[in-house]
Amino acid sequence: MSPAPALSPSRPAWLDPRVARTEVLAGLVVALALIPEAISFSILAGVDPRVGLFSSFVMAVVIAFTGGRPAMITAATGAIALVVAPLALEHGVQYLFAAVILGGVFQILLAAAGVARLMRFVPRSVMVGFVNALAILIFTAQLPQLVDVPWLVYPMVAAGLAIIFLFPRFTTAVPAPLVAIVVLTTLAVVLGWDLPDVGGEGELPDSLPFFLLPDVPFTVETLGVIAPYALGIAFVGLMESLMTAKLVDDITDTHSDKTRESWGQGVANVASGFFGGMGGCAMIGQTMINVKASGARTRLSTFLAGAFLLVLVVVLGDVVAIIPMAALVAVMVFVSIATFDWHSLRTIHRMPKSETTVMVSTVAVTLLTHNLAIGVGVGVLVACVLFAQRVAHLVDVTRELGPDGVARYSVAGALFFASSNDLYTQFRYAEDPAEVVIDLSDAQVWDASTVAALDAITHKYATRGKTATIVGLDQHSATRFERHTGQLGGGH
Repeated sequence: MSPAPALSPSRPAWLDPRVARTEVLAGLVVALALIPEAISFSILAGVDPRVGLFSSFVMAVVIAFTGGRPAMITAATGAIALVVAPLALEHGVQYLFAAVILGGVFQILLAAAGVARLMRFVPRSVMVGFVNALAILIFTAQLPQLVDVPWLVYPMVAAGLAIIFLFPRFTTAVPAPLVAIVVLTTLAVVLGWDLPDVGGEGELPDSLPFFLLPDVPFTVETLGVIAPYALGIAFVGLMESLMTAKLVDDITDTHSDKTRESWGQGVANVASGFFGGMGGCAMIGQTMINVKASGARTRLSTFLAGAFLLVLVVVLGDVVAIIPMAALVAVMVFVSIATFDWHSLRTIHRMPKSETTVMVSTVAVTLLTHNLAIGVGVGVLVACVLFAQRVAHLVDVTRELGPDGVARYSVAGALFFASSNDLYTQFRYAEDPAEVVIDLSDAQVWDASTVAALDAITHKYATRGKTATIVGLDQHSATRFERHTGQLGGGH
């Protein structure tokens, strides 16, 4: 068969019929998997299931146009549900809508401030921990569907996994997860098996979402109530979305616009709030279904995931309701297996202990809090502390007593708050002659703490009637030293 004609750079990739077929089917699979999760997250947030479903529809459609990472799925998520649940419980759903809108505005402002650039400070060990924790959370989230259920659920899940793993060996024309859902649903209906299904998760909506203004007083008091929750929505949403975007970048070997993704998430949350949604962010599990399990790569799959979701729950709600939960559990278990970085376990004995500590810390905190954003934050903090400790011991100080009676100290390494504390103890203040030269030709002064330490060293020599001269500063170090020396109380 001859290859499809190449598309011009100006034409969207999904105009290729083969690509379009993949995107359409991927969007359908994601929409089917979104329904029970959106309902579950609504219950977690303490709101009507319609709120989560409408939020998922609106956000998926909006982010398809505004997002910076093609093929990534944005919808209602558990992390955002945990943030807004106390607000919905204490003040009601209208305050929740207002907080979601304000949270989206905060995300747009953070995008303008360049928050996406902070992703460069997330080390690989944190990314590995993020991915592994995510895989474990996806898997454990399926366990409630496997407890106190009819015994037929277990062979159904096993059959679903077998289809998902084996079907691609025969053809990849249709996503294996979709085949599993169709086969297991048909099997359950034809044989009349009474199994837990999507309809048992909550009532599906029978109407379209509509534009609304939150019914709250537009006062400073209202702002004081919703602002803390809005900040939580903004930071948690951006953290998960940017981490997911980076993960998809690695999987697809492509680059995405993180700044655009940041403000795109904000626009999607604003739209969600105005259409009665609970807000959300990038969904890692659904994104893995879309990108890794179904092979989607364009914005079309993201848009269709939202569009199919609305059609399925409003128009075909009766059909969707009979899908056995076992089929969706099989899909999500497969996603967890495919997401986990098994290579990190095989090579863990060869990795530096510091990187293993960072990865394990990220996984442990995420599993304890069930919050990926907190886990990533702790992982980055642990990485910074371990890096500072490691660099602090890379400063080398050598002493040489010259024939001219001058003691010369040569300092090599990066001098900052951690390493400069040790620097103060490396000099022989009592033994040294009247003249001392401190050569920093092979060192760099990174902060004011180092300047204070150098001032303390020269002051200690001065109290003994000796002169210590600092030489060899490069341009940046000299500028920093001249700006701060004598101003930081280092000699007192």
